Amino acid sequence: MSPTVLPPEWAPQSGVMITWPHAHSDWGDILQDVEPVYLRLARHISQREKLLVNCRDEAHAAHVRERLHAADVDPRRTVIHCVHSNDTWTRDYGPLTILEQDRPHLLDFTFNGWGNKFDAGSDNLVSSQLHRAGVFGTAPFTTIDLVLEGGSIEVDGQGSLLTTENCLLAPTRNPALGRAQIEEQLRRWFGVERILWLNHGHLAGDDTDSHIDTLARFCDPHTIAYVACDDSTDEHYAELRLMESELRALRDYRGNPYRLVPLPWPAAKYDDEDGRRLAASYANFLIINGAVLVPTYADPADAETLRRLQGCFPDREIIGVPCLPLIRQNGSLHCITMQLPAGVL
Repeated sequence: MSPTVLPPEWAPQSGVMITWPHAHSDWGDILQDVEPVYLRLARHISQREKLLVNCRDEAHAAHVRERLHAADVDPRRTVIHCVHSNDTWTRDYGPLTILEQDRPHLLDFTFNGWGNKFDAGSDNLVSSQLHRAGVFGTAPFTTIDLVLEGGSIEVDGQGSLLTTENCLLAPTRNPALGRAQIEEQLRRWFGVERILWLNHGHLAGDDTDSHIDTLARFCDPHTIAYVACDDSTDEHYAELRLMESELRALRDYRGNPYRLVPLPWPAAKYDDEDGRRLAASYANFLIINGAVLVPTYADPADAETLRRLQGCFPDREIIGVPCLPLIRQNGSLHCITMQLPAGVL
């Protein structure tokens, strides 16, 4: 194995970074609906590790401290810092932390709003501003001229990286780089040896060009949980069946077929105001120390999802977190969080 590795999400963590929703973000009109989701997350995370909360300014930080106190979130496990942001999708502009000889090194890739779909100028500066403020301690910090979002890659900790062609090869991200050049960059920065590409899979309402964290997730080096559609009348059926076939053809780092765990298909969710379909993905879970936080959608499939994921993570507590408000802005639980490996906070 390479002395450089991007640790899998189940590796020991020092904390999780989130950006709290504010009136100037896309959550402005529904803060009263989305803040309770963040409070639940904050409570579950802070019970097991530290929580880094990015706030817009001092007034916003005071509001967040008040809400966290009222929700019994341990202040000794929360780090609050003020930094401007466009929005709260921390997964995609937060640092990706590699380990070099077991020591953390933070990598700050370029975030361009998922292919220049949205203004992301402030988001792209969040990680570097936190670094300059000393939030990440003495860990090395490197800014990289490559558009890459955290939600677009999955690793197994054994040299394998899973991703989608629709995202990483999108011409709106790195138009001068082809597949071979992208693979070279991934190997260089993350110490991986194998790049596993999916050509199929998408969710209606997704802005990310098929981020892997909405479709298929490593649960251990031999297990992948994935979104599966069993409704032949659904618009996703054919594409997700093709993705399933691709997953069946993949082999783990030992050359064996993966243990594949299909996640239930929730009933279609639609926005109350404009009627558009929302991307309700059970694959968008977050692994933390001792637990897995799983998005739920007030759907009959919620309970079966939690049961199946318990089988994937027998040694961790499986905790459902109601996330219907999050998908109104086209993302879910994993999208708004970024884990920080042990040694960062």
